[in-house]
Amino acid sequence: MAPVEDAVDIRSAAAEAAAELAAVRKDILRIATAGSVDDGKSTLIGRLLYDSKAIFEDQYEAVERASAGGDYVNLALLTDGLRAEREQGITIDVAYRYFSTPRRTFIMADTPGHVQYTRNMVTGASTADLAIVLVDARKGMVEQSRRHAFLASLLRVPHLVVAVNKMDLVDWSEQTYESIRDEFTSFAAKLNVPDLTVVPISALHGDNVVSRSANSPWYDGSSLLHHLEHVHVASDRNLVDTRFPVQFVIRPQSDAYHDYRGYAGTVASGVLRPGDEVQVLPSGLTTTIAAIDGPRGPVDEAFAPMSVTVRLTDDLDVSRGDTICRPANAPQVTQDLDAMVCWMTDEPLRPRQRIAVKHTTRTVRAVVKELQYRLDVNTLHRDLGAGELGLNDIGRVRLRTTQPLFTDDYARNRVTGRFILIDEATNRTVGAGMLTPAGG
Repeated sequence: MAPVEDAVDIRSAAAEAAAELAAVRKDILRIATAGSVDDGKSTLIGRLLYDSKAIFEDQYEAVERASAGGDYVNLALLTDGLRAEREQGITIDVAYRYFSTPRRTFIMADTPGHVQYTRNMVTGASTADLAIVLVDARKGMVEQSRRHAFLASLLRVPHLVVAVNKMDLVDWSEQTYESIRDEFTSFAAKLNVPDLTVVPISALHGDNVVSRSANSPWYDGSSLLHHLEHVHVASDRNLVDTRFPVQFVIRPQSDAYHDYRGYAGTVASGVLRPGDEVQVLPSGLTTTIAAIDGPRGPVDEAFAPMSVTVRLTDDLDVSRGDTICRPANAPQVTQDLDAMVCWMTDEPLRPRQRIAVKHTTRTVRAVVKELQYRLDVNTLHRDLGAGELGLNDIGRVRLRTTQPLFTDDYARNRVTGRFILIDEATNRTVGAGMLTPAGG
């Protein structure tokens, strides 16, 4: 190869490496939108995508044509992709959209506002770092606003933003904004919300979304995007409790790798390094980490949410569903689960019902031992006499599994502290649970 071509290849490789490093180092924020029907969730995401130049010109032109010549372009069409969503003007499924600014990369889950699709909101918010609850300035807080705020706190979403939308329809009334802010703050005081921010916006016009608006001189806070770019999430991650659920055993059959035995999975929490002493559950046997392989080769350390393959010094019997942890910091090994459950299907959940539990990479059978109470998300009242959980109900349930699970309280670890419930007959996901301390 000629020297010039060599130089071009080297520069090209260096540029690719630099771009890749920049992408890796850029902070990622996972966001879930929430709120009632027609509060403007899809429009807000469309506005963020458009104003941050995250959509192509032909996409915008297609949306412009689909807006049927209205006074304003219907930016909600950028996320509402299902035909039923476009026809009804509501969001049904969870739509994920991605965009970046020079400071941060965003993954946004546009979740449904309709009570019928609350289960989809739970799905979108379960992995979020921050939740945006939209409130229509004309209507104020409604049942779904409270429901979604409670679900965000129940799912331990660390940061909550209340976006008081459609302020242009109330003439940017400071009194209306303060009334909603005070009501929401009072309600949030009953919940576990460590960080609450309230922003007045107009998603349709873009006021206070990307930049501050002159229409709200009485508001001295930052724009929504500025807050999203600067909210601190690094300290929210659990780097103390090492948890590595094994998803797959890699044992190549080729001669070149006949000695290779690795355990693949996603780091749930903590940090793994070669040389660390680890314990394998449920066997309880201990060994050390020989090496950690990433998608591009060996790595010096692995932390959540990296997907890696761990190689151990000793040949132990390790299979899917086992968990690798630290000997002095192991999860609880239990067959009794106390959890807050969000029920997601029409057929109700009742005591003595048999069901499957999927926890990390381990699936076991279980029986519902007791329904302790059903929770009213509006008043937070506990109905101790409830005999079942219906669609979208939330309640405290006690389960007994046929095999032990390796768990932490959800407040401490959002990965090992959650599970889903599966109907054994249909294989459908029918519920989601968050583990809580007994007696809580």
